[in-house]
Amino acid sequence: SLSAREPSLSQYGASKASAEAYVETSGMDFTIVRPPAVYGPRDIDMFELFRTAKYGVVPVPPEGHTSIIHVDDLAECLLALAPAGIASGATLEPDDGRQGGYEHGELARLIGQAMGRRVFAPHLPGAVLGLAARADKLLRRDKAKLTPDRVGYMVHPDWVARPARRVPENVWTPRLDGPAGLGATARWYEREGWL
Repeated sequence: SLSAREPSLSQYGASKASAEAYVETSGMDFTIVRPPAVYGPRDIDMFELFRTAKYGVVPVPPEGHTSIIHVDDLAECLLALAPAGIASGATLEPDDGRQGGYEHGELARLIGQAMGRRVFAPHLPGAVLGLAARADKLLRRDKAKLTPDRVGYMVHPDWVARPARRVPENVWTPRLDGPAGLGATARWYEREGWL
């Protein structure tokens, strides 16, 4: 996960960075793959954005950019990397190929388009997200989806895959750009009765 780049922001990121450090000192050959936000069929995290888009509103974190990757592309990437002979110790950051990622509001609008809706995408300040996380914890306890830990991750302005860490094109290239992948995901959610 890209979260390993910023381990101080969340427990999730710290756990990923710790796992990477363990692998790096293991003495084994390894390649680290840090995917950005993964979405697609059966995903429950990004699903919340599709669900709110159905009602015309997709709240987003403060200004920032993020890369994304469809789960099918990520699976194909991992399968392509296994026999590829990438130098041991490489760290790769696959994404959908969009240079510079997506501004949060732009991503919300693309999700809206995938749902056939024009959406309002207000940027919520970190303090507001923090209050919402505490309220979610009070209401849903252990089932809270928005947690203070997740807020720390969400408000970071740069979750963009680095061009220098892209998977070599002769090994793998993504099939689904954001609009195509988000559209396919919306159709899956609708077909399966999630929306």
